Amino acid sequence: MRLTSKGRYAVRAILDLTFSSNGRPVRLQEISERQKISLHYLEQLFRRLRKGSVVKSVRGPGGGYVLARSMDEISIKDVLLSVGENINPARDLVGSDDLKSNTVEFVLTKTYFENLGILMQEYLQTTSVGDLIRKARGHDVQKNINLDDMRGLMSPEAGAARADAKVGRNLS
Repeated sequence: MRLTSKGRYAVRAILDLTFSSNGRPVRLQEISERQKISLHYLEQLFRRLRKGSVVKSVRGPGGGYVLARSMDEISIKDVLLSVGENINPARDLVGSDDLKSNTVEFVLTKTYFENLGILMQEYLQTTSVGDLIRKARGHDVQKNINLDDMRGLMSPEAGAARADAKVGRNLS
C-alpha cells in the first residue's frame, strides 16, 4: 500500500479540523492556509468526506465543517476509505496470468500481502482521530503547525499496543 497525497491530505485536513474546531465549524479556507493545501483540492476531499459520514457541513454565517461523529468514533481507516484510498496491498500484485496461477511463489507472496493488509486495516481501524489529537496535544503541538511535520504520531508501536488492548478487552 502506498498512501497517495489524497489520503495524506485528507488525514491532515481532518486532524487540522479537529484540532482547530473547539466546537465551532471550521472553514476550508482556514485549513487551506494552515496546511498549504489548495482550497479547490480540499473542496473535492471534503465532498467525499461528507459522503463518507466523516464530516458534515454547516451553512450560513460562521459556517464550515465539523466532524460528523466524535473524534474517538472516526478511525483513520474511515478517513482513507471515504476519499477512495486503496488500503489493500494484495490488490496491487501484478504478474502474468500464468505466473499468478501456477507458481508457489506467487501464492505465497499473495498470502503474505493479504495478511499484511489485514494487519494494516486493523491498525488503521484501531487508530482514531482522537488518538492522534491526544498524542499531538501531549507533544504540545501548536494549532498553526503544518500537521505534515507530525510524522511520529502514528508509530506502529502505538497502534499495535492499542490493537492488543482492544483484543484483550474483547477476550475478557
